[in-house]
Amino acid sequence: MAPSGSRSVQRGCRRVVYWIPVVFIVVIVAWSYYAYVLQLCIESIDDIGEKVVYLLAYHVTFIMFVWAYWQTIFTRPMNPLKEFHLSYSDKELLERANRGESQQEILRRVAKDLPIYTRTNSGAIRFCDRCQLLKPDRCHHCSVCDKCILKMDHHCPWVNNCVGFSNYKFFMLFLAYSLLYCLFITATDLQYFIKFWTNGLPDTQAKFHIMFLFFAASMFSVSLASLFAYHCWLVCKNRSTLEAVRAPAFRHGIDKNGFSLGFSKNFRQVFGDERRYWLLPVSSSLGDGCAFPTCLVNQDPEQPSSPEGHSANKSATDAQFPAKPLRDSQSRLLTSTPSWTESDSAEDRERKGTSNPIMIIENEM
Repeated sequence: MAPSGSRSVQRGCRRVVYWIPVVFIVVIVAWSYYAYVLQLCIESIDDIGEKVVYLLAYHVTFIMFVWAYWQTIFTRPMNPLKEFHLSYSDKELLERANRGESQQEILRRVAKDLPIYTRTNSGAIRFCDRCQLLKPDRCHHCSVCDKCILKMDHHCPWVNNCVGFSNYKFFMLFLAYSLLYCLFITATDLQYFIKFWTNGLPDTQAKFHIMFLFFAASMFSVSLASLFAYHCWLVCKNRSTLEAVRAPAFRHGIDKNGFSLGFSKNFRQVFGDERRYWLLPVSSSLGDGCAFPTCLVNQDPEQPSSPEGHSANKSATDAQFPAKPLRDSQSRLLTSTPSWTESDSAEDRERKGTSNPIMIIENEM
């Protein structure tokens, strides 16, 4: 067989293997529906009122859970815009240049007009050799998808997709509704699970479904609760899983709180400004995924502390904006305070201690 044909077969096999965890979840959910609706509610519960209430509440939770799961799986991860890709001439220059400072000179020239503030730990421009592009802030290359993903959080095998800017809200709602789904089943199945051990249930196949349903829902509740709590903490801090493991490096150095704007703005960056969309798996996140406002902490390590004696982490509340304007929804994150305008004179900016557009925001942490 030709090498290209062999690679195609391997890719096809990998795609099939990647769907196994999703198929496993689908089978578990389908069985839980059968066990709860048919075996518990219809076969085992005698009270009509209790049966109706349980079925209505169950189906609302089930629909929201499946909807969020579907959105997480089938929402395509967003990739960097074409502005971040090297032009043909820049690619040729980069190939001819010696590795090291000469290549960085080319990358710095390309990056000067792009909204890029993060660097590698050594201070170099973040560049993806496989995609031939300058990585936007919070963008990482996924080895499974073989693409650069905007605001990549992680590649999740349970959804066979990269969790990033385009579907992170859906992933959060998937965790929330799946946890609610498991807790609801555990709570409503508890009394019948107790009857199973006290021989209060008729000797039918329903009793075994009720027992295993309680065990499965309880175990999934524990794991989902810990995972959901962790991602809630990440949202509050405006960090991704990758940034929690390794803090992002900026031009002024490594800063784990570099993107944090306070709880309210951090939350709205993921869930949006419209409250009616917060609990729905529809797209409402702010921004375009390529540019993020940054809270510059410890920008100058030699700068003296403030006269009030506050620590650097407490007093640093400057939010630096990308060189190019953010989308309107992203810029609204910081509209509560005045900002520099293009008409500001160089002398005014110099007097206020900066040469870049900077906005002072409230520290909501």
